[in-house]
Amino acid sequence: MTSVSRTFTVTAAPEPALRYLADFSHAETWDPGTVRCTRVDEGPVRVGSRWHNESRIAGISTELTYTLEEWTADRVVLVGHNDTATSTETIVVTPDPRGSELTYTNEVEMRGMAKLASPAVKVVFEKIGVDLERQLTEALDALPGDDA
Repeated sequence: MTSVSRTFTVTAAPEPALRYLADFSHAETWDPGTVRCTRVDEGPVRVGSRWHNESRIAGISTELTYTLEEWTADRVVLVGHNDTATSTETIVVTPDPRGSELTYTNEVEMRGMAKLASPAVKVVFEKIGVDLERQLTEALDALPGDDA
């Protein structure tokens, strides 16, 4: 399994940050690999909501179906699946005097022949982690205040 984690602060308060993150269609703004992310079900975003995510990472395109597995007062967990991988993105948000502290963790489990690429995936995901931290900070810092 490949795991990448980043901890950083943003100016958004925890509740609007978590509400924003729970709607994974916003990944188009904050996830450097996401090309398109569209909701595949209807109604309010809730645990069980699903998205079709198209990503391009290191020149390789992939598609996963993500499900919002958990959404609590301090955590969002999104799990994406396809035939060759499972990606679990866990974002923990806690209050901070500046707004919120986020800990973003992405764990990717490769299956089948794709497992052979795991060492290279780690290097690529570390680079993406730097870009993700910057883009996610920009997206959350741009959110309106608590009344969002």
